[in-house]
Amino acid sequence: QLQASGGGLVQAGDSLRLSCAASGRTFNTYGMGWFRQAPGMEREFVATISASGGTTFYADSVKGRFTISRDNAKNTVYLQMNTLKPEDTAVYYCAARRNPNTSNYASNYVYWGQGTQVTVSS
Repeated sequence: QLQASGGGLVQAGDSLRLSCAASGRTFNTYGMGWFRQAPGMEREFVATISASGGTTFYADSVKGRFTISRDNAKNTVYLQMNTLKPEDTAVYYCAARRNPNTSNYASNYVYWGQGTQVTVSS
């Protein structure tokens, strides 16, 4: 089970940190990802991190502004979002895959959190 939190309403240029807490004892074997979905749009990839945390990969639209990280001792993955833009407005979902590697394909993830709303005003 995945529980995402940390969303909110912010202004352009602000920062937010999303958290995703996982239950279970196999968190450190799962590759993790963040995806987002804006109204009327398809779900899109944001960032992914390997099980060890040693490998990360980002969508071009967030590269240099967002940072994905994880704390396996706390069963939690984070998404630090800086210099937010109105186009970052979306529901953000965390996801886990039964594979230690990264992936930017939603179909490779089997567990999904409930989503947390991020709204960035201009």
